[in-house]
Order: sequence, then structure tokens, then C-alpha cells
Amino acid sequence: MGSVKDLMILEMPEEKKSGRGRFSFSDRYSVFDWGKMPDDIQNKGAALCIISAYLLEKLEEMGIRTHYLGVVEDDAAKKAKKLNEVETIPACMEVKLVRVIKPPLIEPSPNQDNCYDYSCYNTEQANLLIPLEVIYRNYLPDGSSVFKRLKGGSPSGEGSPSGNGQLTKEDLGLTIDPVPGQKLDPPMFDFSTKLEPIDRYISQEEAKNISGLLEEEFCEILRITRVINGLISEEAGRIGLVNEDGKVEFGFDPERRLILVDVLGTPDECRFTFNGLPVSKEVARIFYRKTQWFQDVEKAKKASSVLWKEMVCSPPPSLPLRLCELISMLYQSVANEMTGRVWFKNIPGLNEILGEISIVVGSDNLEDDGIQKR
Repeated sequence: MGSVKDLMILEMPEEKKSGRGRFSFSDRYSVFDWGKMPDDIQNKGAALCIISAYLLEKLEEMGIRTHYLGVVEDDAAKKAKKLNEVETIPACMEVKLVRVIKPPLIEPSPNQDNCYDYSCYNTEQANLLIPLEVIYRNYLPDGSSVFKRLKGGSPSGEGSPSGNGQLTKEDLGLTIDPVPGQKLDPPMFDFSTKLEPIDRYISQEEAKNISGLLEEEFCEILRITRVINGLISEEAGRIGLVNEDGKVEFGFDPERRLILVDVLGTPDECRFTFNGLPVSKEVARIFYRKTQWFQDVEKAKKASSVLWKEMVCSPPPSLPLRLCELISMLYQSVANEMTGRVWFKNIPGLNEILGEISIVVGSDNLEDDGIQKR
């Protein structure tokens, strides 16, 4: 399925019939589009499963269609259950499946950045993944790709609305240049490709065109994203988190009705902060940005958007052992506090965990500070 989830197909999706499958949430993680990183983060998968199931069940209660069928307590379980029905810690979710139709790679014409043929989405009409990631932005934190795009550069691993990395303050609904930490009211919506090797930011117009979306369908995606953003912000706010930005994905069911697919509202899909500190895999990104491996990745992505991974000669280093443990506790603490249920025992509160993380990631030399490396 991907770098952090495995998919077991129980029933294959067809053009006019949904399939059925199970996401198995692993303890793997990925940063900078690399895929599986060298470490596992203990209980991360179960925490993501619980958080997403909690929010998906709330969205269904609000009338939002999703592909969610329930969580599964173990691989041998025959029936999915609601989250409040399980007695053990679930790390598996049962979902309805749609078809994934990957656009073929084509040779780009002059002055054309898009080298994928999305014409299939003009003919295929139902039970399919919409090839977009829909991003909402409530804030512009320091390090946001938006600032690079405002300067006319394209951030690594990402394209842009115009294909050249550029944004204007008017695109953000602002009259002056934004500053780090800027709140966007109303939120900004961004779109990126989903099925290309590197996510590429695209304009609203291109998002509609490559997906074969009607105007009313596109407007409905925006409406549902607003509802999702509101729910996640409310639930996160209850436990002291700020929902700075996040992403959601959509598909069409066999009747071409919009449904929410994949997972949402987790520290992997959202950028959460707690008293200004990151509560997401941004913690791992902060560490890796100080490594030579990251510099090699940046250089390779600038050279080729398709073959860049083959151009990186060295593998990523392991996380420091204590940092890996702290990130694990971070995910578990969010799951406990957001759902109001102690799934993971003996886990400190967010404030205590982040206090130590801020010391660890703020160190210029992890080994000199006595932090054990793997």
C-alpha cells in the first residue's frame, strides 16, 4: 500500500461495485517522500488507527460519507467494530475500496510541466480515487512551503499552482506579505497531485481538469473539507493542540457520490502544535534537516522529479534512540487525550513529552549532549 500502511484486499473493487479491504497500520514512518525510514516508532500505527477511526465515526454522524467500515481487533477477526466496541488496542481498519487508476507517464511538450496523461478521468466516472490531495491551511508556520513559493522557488518534493513554484499574497487572500505564524482567516485551500512520484502543487483549475470534476463536485469537495477542518480543529483544541494545516483525500462511490477516503486528522496528516511545539512527524523532519542525507535528497530532487531517489547515494541515518521513544509517546498521548480513553498506559501528558523533545531536537550535536544513537 505505501510506506506506512499495508493493505489486505478482501474484495476487489470493480467499476460499479465497491471493494473491501483492511488497512494494517504499521510502526513505519516516512519523511520527504523517501518511503520507509530506518526506524520503527513503537505503537505509532495503533495510535494513528485509533485517532482516525475516532474522527471518521464523528464525520459519519455528521452525514459525511466515508469509506470507513470499522476497526478490527486482530487479523483473525471476521467483523469490524465501532471504536467503543473493542476491548483491545486496534491497529487495523476495514474500509470500502475504490479503484486507483494511475495516469500514465508521457513525454512533456514544450513549456509543459505535467508529464502525466490524466485523460482517463474524463472517461472513468465512478468508484475511483480522485487523484488529488486537498490541503487546508489555517496558519503559515515557520518553514511552510508557502514561503518558498511566495519567493518564486519550488520547495523540494513539491510543485506549485503554476508549475513553477510561485504564489502571490493575493492567492492567500492577503494584502501584505505574510509572516511566519500568520493565521489565515478564512483558511487557504491548496491542491497537490496524489499519484505522481513527487507531490506537485497545482492550481484549482488544474485540479478540476486533471480529475474530470464538475464545478459542483469541486465546490462540494471544498465544503466537505471545511467541515473536516472544523471538526479536527475543535477536537484538537480540546486537548490544547492547534490545527495549523492538514490534508484529506476523496473518491467517488459506484453512484459517483463523493466519499472521504484514506485516513485523516492524525499527526501524520496534520501539522499540530502544542504551545508552539510540533506534534507531528515534523519532529523527525527537524532532526533530518540537519543531516547530510537531507542535503543529498534536496540536491537530487532539483535534478530530477522522477529519478531522484536513485541519485541519493547514502541511506538516511537512524533517529537517536531517545528521540524515537519520545515521538512514540507523542503519538500515543494524542490518541489517549483526543479520544478520552487510556489506550496506552503509563504515557506522560503532551506538555511533559514536548518539553524533553524541545531539548533533544534543539541540540546541534546529539552525541555530544549524551543522547544515545542507534
